[in-house]
Amino acid sequence: MKTNCRVLIFADADNTFFSAQSFNRKIDWHKIRDYLADPKEGRELIEMVIYIGLPPARERFEEQRKTKEKFVYWARSNGFLVVSKEGKAKGDEYETNVDVVMAMDAVELALEVKPDIVVLVTGDSDFAYLAEKLRKRGMRVEVASVEQSLGSELKNSANSVVDLIEVFDKFNAQNENQSYHRIGNANVFD
Repeated sequence: MKTNCRVLIFADADNTFFSAQSFNRKIDWHKIRDYLADPKEGRELIEMVIYIGLPPARERFEEQRKTKEKFVYWARSNGFLVVSKEGKAKGDEYETNVDVVMAMDAVELALEVKPDIVVLVTGDSDFAYLAEKLRKRGMRVEVASVEQSLGSELKNSANSVVDLIEVFDKFNAQNENQSYHRIGNANVFD
């Protein structure tokens, strides 16, 4: 009989989206969640929190913003806890610094609910210090990313790495229109 490990998942949506996109795949957030917190493996999901940066509310970012707002609505409607952060324009681009919010929330929530395992769904080495901090508090830290896009600092600071390529292989291929995620057989925001 397997002992249940309580799992808390923090996902960097944009980082995960770009990793899947590099393999021409649409993200299926349910499959990612179920893979990382599989009850058959003795893993009990406490919560999966998805972090997403929203483009500034400016005309030039209007289409991108609407797409991400639809994703936020979908994710919340499907039981995911979503944290969005308003971006700031920087020339033709924008930045959101979602990493800071995710790191702060991860420390606070992990110390409060005391999971056995914290999974960071990102390949961004900016989260290496977070992984070390959580490990010092007695939590097992797993990083879920595509191995080839995983920063070495983050890889070295986690207890283990979950290569998402196996999950990505189960996702449907993207078509010419970029979708942010997939729901069953329906593409959202094609």
